[in-house]
Amino acid sequence: MTQLTVIILTCNEAMHIARAILSVRDVADRILVVDSGSTDGTTQIAARHGAKVLRHGWVNHAVQFNWALDQITDTPGWVLRLDADEVMTQTLADEIAAGLPEDVDGYYIGRGIKFMGQLVRHGGICRTPTLRLFRNGRGRCEALWMDEHIVVYGPTAHLRGQVIDDNRHPLDWWVHKHNGYASREVVDVLNAEFGFLPCAGVLPGHGRASVKRWVKRHIYARLPAGLRAGGYFFYRYVLRLGFLDGRRARSFHVLQGFWYRYLVDAKLGEVRRYMAAHGASPVMAIKDVLGIDVTARAPAQGVLVA
Repeated sequence: MTQLTVIILTCNEAMHIARAILSVRDVADRILVVDSGSTDGTTQIAARHGAKVLRHGWVNHAVQFNWALDQITDTPGWVLRLDADEVMTQTLADEIAAGLPEDVDGYYIGRGIKFMGQLVRHGGICRTPTLRLFRNGRGRCEALWMDEHIVVYGPTAHLRGQVIDDNRHPLDWWVHKHNGYASREVVDVLNAEFGFLPCAGVLPGHGRASVKRWVKRHIYARLPAGLRAGGYFFYRYVLRLGFLDGRRARSFHVLQGFWYRYLVDAKLGEVRRYMAAHGASPVMAIKDVLGIDVTARAPAQGVLVA
């Protein structure tokens, strides 16, 4: 039997947390919810559904997830990273229940996306595999502010099952979230250039995620800032047939494939102009323009619900 710990990071996820827990409860030996200050009853709902709930102050996803791993260092078996607005498919649950072999340290799992309730089927992002399931003690999250991945240096394999991202919040919430994502991505772009933060634990040079990141940093990043968002949107919407998706899913391609990418470039340009005008360091400019203190550390944590 596969021993499985599921880690879910939360902040005000009362709308989703019960659904996420129920989707893994039949295959998980333990469910650990790490909350960063919910005020909507998330922690109480999680506890009622059998999760152990801990509280830890927020810095970014990587810090939060690695802190969660540090709380289960003596726990045997496997770890699954699941977002609060995701659910595990029955196929994936069956594969885990059937047992995982001893000669693999991590598994890539396909990730499907629903946008405003409609499944995104085209655009090159359908069933994108990410490393979500790994042997405890053999994986760690990259120290990045955005687009962070689990690093496993041992053998990996793929499972047929998926996790489905199905966020039920309104569009205004999605826009606000991606505004924050864009600011965090600017931090990583500038850090890659100026090296003001440690980059320990970054993906080794293999696998689909590493190839995608290489293309992003060495090809996409060298294109003119005013054109690359449009070029990426053309690739996704036209060449990868995003226009064949349903109306709501098509709007996802426009918003996430063009608006979001353009927003990152606009914010990056704003920070660079501030640096030039004020002689500011990247760290200071990021704080003054984007409101992000990259030197911040998480406040003290404590157990909310045993």
